[in-house]
Amino acid sequence: MPPGTGAAPPFCPSAQPHMEGAVVFGVVGGAADAPWVGYLDERLPVTPGVLARTGDVDPAEVYRFGAPCAGGGCRHFDGASCRLASKLVQLTPPASRALPACALRPDCRWWRQEGKAACMRCPVVVTVNYTPTDELRRAADPDV
Repeated sequence: MPPGTGAAPPFCPSAQPHMEGAVVFGVVGGAADAPWVGYLDERLPVTPGVLARTGDVDPAEVYRFGAPCAGGGCRHFDGASCRLASKLVQLTPPASRALPACALRPDCRWWRQEGKAACMRCPVVVTVNYTPTDELRRAADPDV
């Protein structure tokens, strides 16, 4: 959003838990070689207690985080849009036939930028993926 409009910036659905304003909006499930995000009914603010629920496991392996878009502070941002969202839509097939129920969508940068096409790929986007497809790896690489 333009500065001075009073509107909040869009949320990045690929955020890190330490980012200011971070929320949990999904839980990673599925198999190690085929992770899948299950969406929460509402956003959960990131607190030390929420992060502690993962025990010895990195919270980024368990949760999907959203946070206000970092804009120029992110290597995926080109000054106008999120290249990660664009590349996911261009390089990866839809992972879902139906629009996933997502509490982040009303504020999501990917939704605003790419619409339904981004949402249809979102369930397979996880922060820690030990076996990403070549397409996911290329999409996630900010230098490609």
